[in-house]
Amino acid sequence: MKLLVGLGNPGQKYARNRHNIGFMALDKIAERHGFGPWRSRFKAEVAEGRLGGDKCLLLKPQTYMNLSGEAVREAVQFYKLSLEDVFVFHDEIDLAAAKLKVKSGGGNAGHNGLKSISSHLGNDYVRVRLGVGRPADKADVAAYVLRDFAKAEQGWLEDMLDAITRHVGVLLEGHAGDFASKARQDISGALPSTQAAKTKEPPKKSQGNSSPKTEKKQPGALGAALQNWLKRDDT
Repeated sequence: MKLLVGLGNPGQKYARNRHNIGFMALDKIAERHGFGPWRSRFKAEVAEGRLGGDKCLLLKPQTYMNLSGEAVREAVQFYKLSLEDVFVFHDEIDLAAAKLKVKSGGGNAGHNGLKSISSHLGNDYVRVRLGVGRPADKADVAAYVLRDFAKAEQGWLEDMLDAITRHVGVLLEGHAGDFASKARQDISGALPSTQAAKTKEPPKKSQGNSSPKTEKKQPGALGAALQNWLKRDDT
């Protein structure tokens, strides 16, 4: 059994927040891989299904972010899971938007959902860090993650969720590096350019090593007379 946890806050008010990208990832996985209907269990919404050869439980805690660990602990204890079989998908402000990384264990970088899970289970679970970028002013972090993704962000957001859904089986097989690499490749390949390239037609190069030919203007009658006068023999 593999447990895939998406972090977020319950309710339609928060549904499209940056903080809820973990919920979005699980919703996309459930839809694309034909998981069963969502139902209430373990203080969470859960859906069951299979990814490759693994039976999986998708879990979205309904306790609000700060208490996410309560729901995760109940599921882990019920199924007697090892922490290496727990995969947590969460927003990461220390990664640029559309970037993705995977790590096991380590610190929580101030993320309240991860703090809660670690306080109940320890740190040795797998984290799938989904970059949402950081606001310019550090004081705006809370407001930033609780705002909806902007319209301009919808393209890369959908690309990221699709990439996760496409390659999640590789992650569950224990190949975190391959999963991250494949997902990043799909995302970067689909991202629009942030700045339109301003291209100017390059100057035409001459063939070989010759210099561009310049057309010589023939002098007029007055000019010819002046040239002849300058060339006269004064001796």
